Amino acid sequence: MNSLRTAAILFTLLFVITGVAYPAAVLLAAGIAFPFQAHGSLVLAADGQVAGSLLLGQNSSLPAYFQGRPSATTGMPYNAAGSAGSNLGPTNPALLGDVEMRVASLRDQGINGPIPSDLVMASGSGLDPHLSLDAALLQVPVVAGARGISEDALRERVLSHAVYPLVPFSGAYVNVADLNRELDRWPGGDENG
Repeated sequence: MNSLRTAAILFTLLFVITGVAYPAAVLLAAGIAFPFQAHGSLVLAADGQVAGSLLLGQNSSLPAYFQGRPSATTGMPYNAAGSAGSNLGPTNPALLGDVEMRVASLRDQGINGPIPSDLVMASGSGLDPHLSLDAALLQVPVVAGARGISEDALRERVLSHAVYPLVPFSGAYVNVADLNRELDRWPGGDENG
């Protein structure tokens, strides 16, 4: 009986420390030190309503916007409540058909040259807002043409959004959702920005 009481006390104590006190302390510290990130990196529209998150891709097929990674979420693209990868293997006919269809769509939009895999294959979560720098730069002529702006000015804007990770050989990337939002705020897209 003594061992059972000791075990119950230790279980309760560890539950309170690791299941309540520690998570509450981390949540409080994060809310104070990093309030934007701790609350989901939410982006507000001009009317003050939540328009999305910098952590989630946005569905856009208009040529005036950079296309992000395809989404494999259920219900609708980039559905945060239905996060999932496609779970299709590299030889699965459904995946190969999806990739062919996505490549054909990109070609129809005027994207030429080798197409990076992240433009035609979903991420593991299906929500990723990031795209390789190469994939973003490949879309510059199409987006610049649709917006009536200089390709050089747009390329500079994309490069200013590039993140170069510290991990060797991982490659630079761009948050497409953030880049598209900035393009909407960019006055006229002139070379002087």
